Amino acid sequence: MRIVFTALTVLTVLAGFVLFVAFFYAQSLLIKPLALGQDTVILEVPAGQSYNGLIDKLEINTYLAPRAALALKIYGKISPDRTLIKAGEYKLRSGMSALHVLDKLGEGDVYIRSFTVPEGQTSWQIVQQLNAIEPLSGTIETIPPEGSLLPETYHYARGDDRAAKIKRMQEAMQKTLDTAWNEHAKNLPIKTKEEALILASIIEKETGVAGERKKVAGVFTNRLNIGMALQTDPTVIYALTLGVIEDEGKGPLGRRLLRKDLQIDSPYNTYRYPGLPPGPIANPGRASIEAALNPAEHDYLYFVADGTGGHAFGKTLADHNANVAKWRKIRKAQ
Repeated sequence: MRIVFTALTVLTVLAGFVLFVAFFYAQSLLIKPLALGQDTVILEVPAGQSYNGLIDKLEINTYLAPRAALALKIYGKISPDRTLIKAGEYKLRSGMSALHVLDKLGEGDVYIRSFTVPEGQTSWQIVQQLNAIEPLSGTIETIPPEGSLLPETYHYARGDDRAAKIKRMQEAMQKTLDTAWNEHAKNLPIKTKEEALILASIIEKETGVAGERKKVAGVFTNRLNIGMALQTDPTVIYALTLGVIEDEGKGPLGRRLLRKDLQIDSPYNTYRYPGLPPGPIANPGRASIEAALNPAEHDYLYFVADGTGGHAFGKTLADHNANVAKWRKIRKAQ
């Protein structure tokens, strides 16, 4: 009887030792870094993906060794709460363990992408950009009103709805416009938020130089104050395209703006019709909106390109004609 008891004790100790070793061996497999083969990998987990199916996918992709995959499946039996994974895209980084991956998938810590909408794009252009982002879903039924979308960087995850992104841009624009309007200068010739947005869109299309925005805004403000026509080329381009711009490196018209274009009979043509056009001609950024509502104070009424990416400003028509002559020489040389 004593021998049997001793044998059972030895077997129990041995079994306990084996279990102890197996436990720590399995744990070592679970905390061992995945074999990604590169710094980062995007793992897509479709809706309805099972826990064991996920483990099989990791093994098939050779991120997990067979023993580690088996250990994870056993771990799932012991801790069923850890098998609750959420669909989405996940960014796996070199050095991550299997347990770390389970944490990400359980928390829904999905990979967040981003896209940037450049200042001055038309609503049609922005819709084309969204449609080209493959991970987004849904369709945009109608082109949003011009000037209603705020250009900036937006984040998204795979499967996010395109229409929801449009709504987010519109909300961002409204918030930006409201904030800027509350801080606008006094005695401006523009009296409404809509007029501010229209002027901001013209400023946005006239200069891409950050330090010039308020100066350009000051020129248009001065013209509006004295009833002088704005005479700005971007409004004529909008009259010709209505925002449908397929720019293939040759500008929005695919050619240079011609003198005859300035005769187009459109309320957007600020050469023929004084004051602001009936609506925005693009989607202005935050800085242009702020410039429209807080323009620089000066006596300039004219500006023309100076060949450096900026503009030469003039107070009189004679000054302007001299600056235009200089620009024509530069353009001819180019």
